[in-house]
Amino acid sequence: MGKHELEQRAVFLDRDGVLNHPVVRDGHPCPPSSVVDFQLYDDVAEGCARLKAAGFLLVVVTNQPDVGRGTQTRAQVDEMHEELLAQLPMLDRIEVCFHAGREDGEPCACRKPQPGMLLAAAAALPIDLHRSYLIGDRWRDIDCARAAGCHAIFIDRGYREPLRKTPDAIVSGFAAAVELILQAGSCLQPNRPVNVPSK
Repeated sequence: MGKHELEQRAVFLDRDGVLNHPVVRDGHPCPPSSVVDFQLYDDVAEGCARLKAAGFLLVVVTNQPDVGRGTQTRAQVDEMHEELLAQLPMLDRIEVCFHAGREDGEPCACRKPQPGMLLAAAAALPIDLHRSYLIGDRWRDIDCARAAGCHAIFIDRGYREPLRKTPDAIVSGFAAAVELILQAGSCLQPNRPVNVPSK
């Protein structure tokens, strides 16, 4: 039995802007401040259930730098993740980077676009990164997927923030990203963006 037969496929999920509504300020997405403001997109629960039924592990990978900056507490983030798990019990793991962006003048290894959270999850579960996907809504997500060797699917929420690397696909919602993954299997080719509209 080969290595890939032992490793599983996963869909890595950014949190704010992919699973739940962000707070958009001046065209830039920000996390909700508390669980009171934490609201999933309508298509997320069904989409996650479909991915899980297809055999994918589901791993949330999220930067939460407001904790490191002192403008949000870890307890507030933990409370939101408890709510996330209550609404999406099919999630297998949540990886979080709490760093403010730079530690001792250098970027940490876990804050996206660095691939540290994906590598940690891949080692723990284990996951074949080359047969896995990341769904994100910001350039950091796409660059992270590229660094880890995953397929990158970009949900275009219309932010005032350009991409830096080319995703494998550009979609307008979570349901469309799920449909693309289920139809494509592991056949998406890097650097060939495909626009797939939401239903």
